[in-house]
Amino acid sequence: MGVRFEYWFGNRYVHSRSSNSFVSLISAISISGIAIAVAVLIVVLSVVNGFERELQERLLAMSAHASIEATEKNLENPEDLMLIAANNTRVNAVAPYVNGQALLVFGMNISGAELRGINPLLENEVSGISDAMQIGSLEVLEPGAFKIVLGVELAEAMKAEVGDKITITLAEGRVTLAGIMPRTKQFTVGGIYRVGMHEFDNRLAFININDSQKLYSMGGSISGVRLAVTDIYEAPMIVREVALENGKRVLVSDWTRRHVNFFRSIQVTKSILFVILLMVVGVAAFNIVSTLVMVVKDKQTDIAILRTIGAHPLSILKIFVTQGSIIGTVGTLIGVFFGVLLALNLESMIAFFESTFGIKFLAADVYFISDLPSEVRYGDVAMVAVIALTLALISTVYPAWIASRTAPAEALRYD
Repeated sequence: MGVRFEYWFGNRYVHSRSSNSFVSLISAISISGIAIAVAVLIVVLSVVNGFERELQERLLAMSAHASIEATEKNLENPEDLMLIAANNTRVNAVAPYVNGQALLVFGMNISGAELRGINPLLENEVSGISDAMQIGSLEVLEPGAFKIVLGVELAEAMKAEVGDKITITLAEGRVTLAGIMPRTKQFTVGGIYRVGMHEFDNRLAFININDSQKLYSMGGSISGVRLAVTDIYEAPMIVREVALENGKRVLVSDWTRRHVNFFRSIQVTKSILFVILLMVVGVAAFNIVSTLVMVVKDKQTDIAILRTIGAHPLSILKIFVTQGSIIGTVGTLIGVFFGVLLALNLESMIAFFESTFGIKFLAADVYFISDLPSEVRYGDVAMVAVIALTLALISTVYPAWIASRTAPAEALRYD
């Protein structure tokens, strides 16, 4: 009696054809429980990974890898700093910008907004705003054209479309003979973008940097410069290197400092969800204990007969370890298959349900992004599968040990 004998009995007991079909039913339930738990854990981890990826891509697309600003209000004579940054081998691109606050008025609609003055050609090299344009392009932001590009949610709130004229009013007034008058200027909507993050789509508008300098009476100064670096994880060191080479007092910032709380919260959430859902996998795996205990009870006579014809207790133990291993392996493989399949197609499935039933799963103003992303990381899949199999194997030990201790005389006493 070798491994084949033990495997044959273990496999047969998984789908028992005896009069007690309940054994087969609870085996199927155990397999289903492990499969569902594994699939859910894979899908949830993939969604969290998707959130992390989308936040990183969208935040970096709008905020750049690093920035340098003046310690005072504006950065004077920025050409030297931009040249130093451009000559750094670890800097891919550099672009100037002007930041300011304004009140946008269109008809009866009013909304506060952050205005960012940019050079469209240079901006394309440090951010992904060009790829986010839904209507029009950044090239419409020509000097002196006084055009503006709005976020899709800001445009909807203002009920403004491309070609409409929006009045921009600044908090800083200008002194006239009639007193202090608010500073206003009409801009024409030249394009609409959508990043998919409420923070940007609802608040941020772009204008040409020369127009913004005139609007805010800044002359030739700017708010700062933005850098695109070769390695985003080296951004803190690269931006400090550029600032030190410049030799002037400036403020440096990078994406790890500006958005560190987002990524920390995602990592904490992922860890907590993993532990909680791992408990579900554990419960499903330990259902194998009850399944095998019932099989051992049901197969007392079979065990006794095998013992009387010479089967070693270790062989009996192997039979039920084999049965539990088959249940755990089949359940894990089914769970991995459907979990990966669901995770890979989750975005299209959610889009289908949203369009069909007219519902929105994520509120952009609460979850920062309006889409439900998913990214399958096969390292996570492998880890979930290994843990599920390990728990399933552990669950087989006690019932198999009980079976191996069955006394033939006791089991056959009343047969």
